[in-house]
Amino acid sequence: MSSRFGVRNFFCLAIFLLSSFSVFGANAPTIVLSVDASEAPRKIFHAQLRIPAKPGTLTLYYPKWIPGEHGPTGPITDLTGLKFTASGKTLKWRRDLQEGFEFHVEVPAGENEVIANLDYASPAAFEPGYSSGMAATEKLYVVNWNTLLLYPAGYGSDQLTYSASLRLPEGWKFGTSLHVSNQAGSDIHFAPVSLTTLVDGPVIAGEYLKVVPLSTENPPAELDVAADSPAALDAPEEVWEHYRNLVKQAGILFGARHYTDYHFLLTLSDHVAHFGLEHHESNDSRAEERALVEEEGRKETAGLLPHEYVHSWNGKYRRPADLATPDYEQPMQTDLLWVYEGLTTYLGEVLTVRSGERTPELGRDALAQMAADLDHRSGRVWRDLQDTADGVPSMQSAPKAWEDYRRPLDYYDEDVLNWLWADVIIRQQTKGAKSLDDFCKLFHGAPSGPPMVKTYTFDDVANALNQVLPYDWRGFWMERLSNHGPGAPLGGLEGSGWKLVYDENPSEMDRIGDRDGDRNGKPINAHYSVGLLVASDGAIQDTIEGMVAAKAGMGPGMKIVAVNGRRFSPDVWRDAIRAAKASPSPIELIVENTDYFRVVKLDYHGGEKYPHLVRDESKPDLLTEIYRAK
Repeated sequence: MSSRFGVRNFFCLAIFLLSSFSVFGANAPTIVLSVDASEAPRKIFHAQLRIPAKPGTLTLYYPKWIPGEHGPTGPITDLTGLKFTASGKTLKWRRDLQEGFEFHVEVPAGENEVIANLDYASPAAFEPGYSSGMAATEKLYVVNWNTLLLYPAGYGSDQLTYSASLRLPEGWKFGTSLHVSNQAGSDIHFAPVSLTTLVDGPVIAGEYLKVVPLSTENPPAELDVAADSPAALDAPEEVWEHYRNLVKQAGILFGARHYTDYHFLLTLSDHVAHFGLEHHESNDSRAEERALVEEEGRKETAGLLPHEYVHSWNGKYRRPADLATPDYEQPMQTDLLWVYEGLTTYLGEVLTVRSGERTPELGRDALAQMAADLDHRSGRVWRDLQDTADGVPSMQSAPKAWEDYRRPLDYYDEDVLNWLWADVIIRQQTKGAKSLDDFCKLFHGAPSGPPMVKTYTFDDVANALNQVLPYDWRGFWMERLSNHGPGAPLGGLEGSGWKLVYDENPSEMDRIGDRDGDRNGKPINAHYSVGLLVASDGAIQDTIEGMVAAKAGMGPGMKIVAVNGRRFSPDVWRDAIRAAKASPSPIELIVENTDYFRVVKLDYHGGEKYPHLVRDESKPDLLTEIYRAK
């Protein structure tokens, strides 16, 4: 793997150096970008770019492969109003016939600058996506620069300089990791930076915005929160204290910081896409409007900011070589996402407990849910974990129907179990003298400094683990990445002194999920009983192959109309599952499927099943030690 990475990067560098001299000579251009977001409530944004050029054909790219999104997710379909001029005259342009993100502009003789005007029509209704999803409401907007710009071919993103400005609606405030050179009212001018830094520096803006300092030490960190209402910002003081603890605990874990200052950018709205996207000195995280002011909301979204914060070290500073592409046109290779995302998910879960954002009990509940989902994952029978990473660029936007059998992005949750296993092996074999924390300090730690990228390969990961504990780490990970089900990899969980069990009592995390299912139409999880994922209106979203419901002929796209002769509702469904425990009769469903109705009988009498972790007193309690604040 190492030699393949090296050769590929060498040729990419050679191509870019040659093209740099042939297009603009040795000096890369500085591009002036002006963004007008004053119509943010309408969800349309206007941008103008002043691009140095020479007579002939100027080739420009719209960013395609977006860092952190691991795929060609640039929202090219929302690029509108494109127009090119020089000296006030309109220029001819044409989209490339093979690459839809590439534009060729004819520059007349005597011209040395092209002005590009474009509009970005942000989605006005919910659509799947990250930075391409809904990003604006009446009261706020999240600026992702990659949606608003073009860049010239022949340069890496580190070579190009952008001098950017932003106009916001009157009275709006903003937060960003970018440095401001000057501001006049609603017009903000940022210090010139590389295209890499600009795309890596989103801006959160809104009428209601709160800034919470999280660290007075150098380098500083703060939380910038924009919301659709001032009430959503009125969280209890303990919420902010947990995030202060997060900054402290992460510093202890890694032993160094790789940013000049860090901004948690948190958007609270029911009308934007909900996700988290990492950046080196910030993160773009979005949750429901009342996620901080309601206890259930805080429990459900706990882990979001810790995960994205860990990425500053694991993903942005240390990055797989094949994800460190020179621009946004070069395809990314995603085979090491089990480190990039998997280790980040594990460390994020650990820091969520160490910071106090979750109690150890809630941390165990969340871990039990992950383990139980994977232990029932029918897709593990045919598809190995490595392929869930390899297939991301073409499969991460796959529909929810048949997700379990197709197998989703399991390199997140399954690698929580795998990295827990690695942590347990280190703790067991060193008799507690070392842990995965030591790997983090070695691999992601000193020296501290401003943002930079230090790439790695599979061999680098295995070698660093061997410095912490001599062990067959290559063999361990090859087995973890290539093995098939059935069943989840529970060796680390069991080695940590805990066991996965099921009973009829929902955990606190399960109760939060059930509450949301009834309120927002999210799924009712009957995975562990009959093998169904059912929406609150009875629509079957997924089934688990090999379990009762699938064997009875049920599948995604069908709808449960009635249960034992009564109209379906979440309560009627649960009552029937419980009653079947004491009855020999099957549960009788009326199911609608493409305008036809039929009766389906589920011969199931095991009651409701919810996952929990219970102590195995025959083994030391390593999990509690892992969760303990340092």
